[in-house]
Amino acid sequence: MSSMLQISWDDADHLLTWTGVADALAAGHQLPKASVGDLLLRESGNALLNRGAWIPNLGMALKSMSVFPKNVSRSPPLPSIHGGVLLFDPADGRVKAVLDGVLVTKWKTAGDSVLGARLLARENPKSHLMVGAGTVAPTILEAYHEVFPSIEKFTIWNRTRDRADALVKSLNGRFGEITIADDLERAVGEADIVTSATMSTEPVLMGEWVKPGTHVDLIGAYRADMREADDALLQRSELFVDSRDTTIGHIGEIEIPLRSGAIELGDIRGDLYDLCTENVGRSGENAITVFKNGGGAHLDLMTSSMIFDSVIEAKL
Repeated sequence: MSSMLQISWDDADHLLTWTGVADALAAGHQLPKASVGDLLLRESGNALLNRGAWIPNLGMALKSMSVFPKNVSRSPPLPSIHGGVLLFDPADGRVKAVLDGVLVTKWKTAGDSVLGARLLARENPKSHLMVGAGTVAPTILEAYHEVFPSIEKFTIWNRTRDRADALVKSLNGRFGEITIADDLERAVGEADIVTSATMSTEPVLMGEWVKPGTHVDLIGAYRADMREADDALLQRSELFVDSRDTTIGHIGEIEIPLRSGAIELGDIRGDLYDLCTENVGRSGENAITVFKNGGGAHLDLMTSSMIFDSVIEAKL
């Protein structure tokens, strides 16, 4: 155990790029398919989420995260999410590293979305709309800004404008001028790429709003009772998920319309394993593509392995 690395946020965050993470996820999806498993424990409004993945020739990872929502009300306030990732060697099963779980989640989540967009969005998009101004929003904007240098206009919409204002102020002009939208329907209709990262249990994006050729990146819904896109959007779109195994049967974005009959399993055209290894993707310039970011443990493993390699390389 003496050779096990402990990788903190400060050790690794500055070493990484969104392009590098997207490349690592693309490479990971050309390896044998991952085995995954989850365990969720709840107590008094708090939760402990454990997610494991095993990919032959890459390794194993176990991510364990606590979620204590009331931490933000403590004095002084504390983050609501804490945890870590155990990274195991594929050859002998030894623990290679323990990584900061928030670090891995940051790079995994936005990396997953920009890889999906890289594979599905039209070339040279000019505008991006961020729906939701929560924790994920700054990294999403950062990732799209790097991976799609053609984007000239970033827009943010949030249910409460004050939070959108605060986000723009915190970004301090890093991505040029960012517009705050008050009319979501109009903002969606003007965007080439729409990313939604809300905590909504009811659709916030309507299919009738979306113009032909748009790519929609859905992040927020992670429970069986949550969704962000309405039936019409899924029915109008060419629908893809990051993983069939971690979205179908688990996430409301897919399960609710499946149960109602609004969509069928055959309407899901592929996942990242298909997109990275087969000739699948958008059918044409005017197609609307939807990508559901489910964020499974196999993505944590791919991201953790990439972070581990980056830290080792930096030490040489």
